[in-house]
Amino acid sequence: MTTAPALERDTLDSVAARVRAHVVDMCAGPEGGHLGGAFSSADVLAALYFSVLNVDPHRPDDPDRDRFLLSKGHAAVGLYATLAERGFFPVAELAGYGRPGSRLMGHPVRAVPGVEMPTGSLGHGLALGCGFALAARYAGRASRTFVLLGDGELQEGSVWEAAILAASSRLDGLVAVVDRNGLQLTGSTDGIAPMEPLADRWRGFGWAVRDVDGHDPAVLADHLGAAPWEPGKPSVLIARTVKGHGLPFLAGRSASHYVTLSPRTHARAVRALRATEGTE
Repeated sequence: MTTAPALERDTLDSVAARVRAHVVDMCAGPEGGHLGGAFSSADVLAALYFSVLNVDPHRPDDPDRDRFLLSKGHAAVGLYATLAERGFFPVAELAGYGRPGSRLMGHPVRAVPGVEMPTGSLGHGLALGCGFALAARYAGRASRTFVLLGDGELQEGSVWEAAILAASSRLDGLVAVVDRNGLQLTGSTDGIAPMEPLADRWRGFGWAVRDVDGHDPAVLADHLGAAPWEPGKPSVLIARTVKGHGLPFLAGRSASHYVTLSPRTHARAVRALRATEGTE
């Protein structure tokens, strides 16, 4: 088993920047993609796959591996970009995203190396994570299970049913990450269904909770790598993020949720990302 390489802050930032660049390119294809949520979670994915997860791109089905589930499966373009950067499949394959015959579909499927389960029907990922965590316990394995959820997804009652099960079963091998970007398809999450104080809600369900900047991958890696934070309790990291982070003309806007970038807008996005990285 090959543990994720522990990278320095600058390197993790560079990984997240490459992930966002790939996402922009994929969203310029004929099918477009869920850019906003992929951008808000890019730093989380970089931290997990390049500093935290115990996975081996050459042995994606190793029984001792950590598991990752993208419960917000609509952000698949971000996961694909991360898996390619980590070596699960060639980066060149990203160019075929959404095309006929490609295994890189709008939501992740098991045909893609590194994908544990098909996801995207919101509210199911945490329950699946409970199953993986229980299986690891029964098998006597030290592997952990990480689940990335959207904050709008928390409106699904099945999330909280799984949260109750995880706490009552003392699944401290389970770690949830909430991409708290404050927006969903139809507007503000709090305008649709207020959820603050979110940390207190999770604590009330029996979870160990941390609330951090979701755009600092080194900090994210420190917290996620240290889980479980309390013996006998599942852990949840609330990552405060911005939807479309990195693109000034889309950041913080519901319009970034799903986009098909025209050649002109694609070029604008590429320039914006390069300016953010200081390469222009």
